[in-house]
Amino acid sequence: MVCKILNLVPRHEQIIGAILGNIHARVLSILIGIGECVIAICILTGYKRKIVVYFQIFLILLMNIIEQVLVPDMLLWGKWILLFTVLFVVVCQFRLVGNMFSIIFKQFKPH
Repeated sequence: MVCKILNLVPRHEQIIGAILGNIHARVLSILIGIGECVIAICILTGYKRKIVVYFQIFLILLMNIIEQVLVPDMLLWGKWILLFTVLFVVVCQFRLVGNMFSIIFKQFKPH
């Protein structure tokens, strides 16, 4: 988030430039960073948390698939990025619904 807004990690801007063109890469990097901050604020405050988390999951999956297809050589973790993305999605989903196993087994407890 902050890295994109303050350009602390130029690689983000370079990836955006490689995909969408260098002309507006800085502005797009700032807008993406601001969007990430808004998503974080919504999640931390609980504002429409479920919708925001699913939107975040969708955006991260979309972004990482696009990067993997168009600029795989620019990715920090290369082909491993999709594995880390899936793990992150699982963590987001787990945090959203709580312990999945307790929810599943709660259905089988006698009342």
